[in-house]
Amino acid sequence: MAALRVAPYVCAYSDENEENLHIEIELPGGVDKKDITFKMQETSFSIDAARGDVRYVGTYAIGCPVDTGKAKATFRNGLLAVDVPPYIQPAAEETKQIPIAE
Repeated sequence: MAALRVAPYVCAYSDENEENLHIEIELPGGVDKKDITFKMQETSFSIDAARGDVRYVGTYAIGCPVDTGKAKATFRNGLLAVDVPPYIQPAAEETKQIPIAE
């Protein structure tokens, strides 16, 4: 029998200090940490977790670019929690006209 594919419940919001995007993914029913694959790109993330013949899978867009190199994830009691700061691009430099010598 093929594994049942289920989209997990996902909730994402800015933390209290608006310093990180906080993502929560519910993986109920005895999913083990070793059976979770979480991948993140600058503007999206994907989850693939297995428990017996059930696979929790999904790919989700993020509304703002994030710094994946600073992402931190924990898994406790069936809840995968990820905190990742937004990607801050350097401020645009002031445009300055350069005089051209003859």
